[in-house]
Amino acid sequence: MLSEENVYPTNEVLEIILGESYVVFNEFIEIITNKNIGLGVEWRYYKDGKSWLCKVSLKKKTFFWLSVWDGYFKIGFYFAEKNSSEIENLDIANTIKEDFKVSKKIGKLIPLAISMNRKEQITDVLKIIEYKKNLK
Repeated sequence: MLSEENVYPTNEVLEIILGESYVVFNEFIEIITNKNIGLGVEWRYYKDGKSWLCKVSLKKKTFFWLSVWDGYFKIGFYFAEKNSSEIENLDIANTIKEDFKVSKKIGKLIPLAISMNRKEQITDVLKIIEYKKNLK
């Protein structure tokens, strides 16, 4: 949705695209950027994909990518194979685990994508963030 290079994804732009999901997006961003979690968000326009993406990181470590769609936003984590088996043991929705099991590798990484539009989904994503924070 954010395909125009000269239109920065301001809160106003995001609210128009996300609609009712903007409340979820806003709460999610507030939670992950607070002192307890401390992640940073950085919007950038990527010419290869011709769209704006949000890189969410802690120091130099990228935790996930966030993209905005019509009425929802997507979170995209990437895990090395050695770290992927523990996803099954996390206390998260079974649908997330099932989707992850059938994900196709991208190079050496396995993607875990979550389309978000409900507040209840935030808890699962926070558990995945916590897991990723503890990886070496």
